Amino acid sequence: MQKIIYYVASSLDGFIAGKNDDISQFILKGKGVEKYRADLLNFKTVIMGRRTYEFGFQYGLQPGQPAYPHMEHFIFSDTLKIENLADSVHIEKRSLDRIKDIKANSKTDIYLCGGGEFAGWLLNHGLIDQLKLKLNPIILKDGIKLFGNSTNNTKWNLIKNESFEDGLKILTYNKQKH
Repeated sequence: MQKIIYYVASSLDGFIAGKNDDISQFILKGKGVEKYRADLLNFKTVIMGRRTYEFGFQYGLQPGQPAYPHMEHFIFSDTLKIENLADSVHIEKRSLDRIKDIKANSKTDIYLCGGGEFAGWLLNHGLIDQLKLKLNPIILKDGIKLFGNSTNNTKWNLIKNESFEDGLKILTYNKQKH
């Protein structure tokens, strides 16, 4: 069975975006970001929540189109309605069974894009297998938390630590086995 990998940029204080979804303080180019973009090519399946999908609209993503042309998209929302979905874009009701079905049938590991509330929900249900944090040397103090309002207490093992000249680190953690 494939793993769900939460690969996301984070501030030192655990925010994936600042106030009003601001990402301008994050490192947006350089060798670490190039590595992240190259790593995304290994995924054929992406899951995300509605807010993450809609976040792309301000960067030119057209509603119903894939954010990542080479991936099958599963957008989990009980409220999102879009006509004219691309063949690779699916809107799903939030369901543990559906997540498990996608996990069982994906040809590659699954990219959990964005996060916050949806990532917290997955964490609460034990469905995130690996964290890949693009740790940025910034403190935001406010914004979208890495795991939303989750109160889950999970231990993780650091398996890889990559550092880049601009201060960005990519930290890879596997969920600790019980």
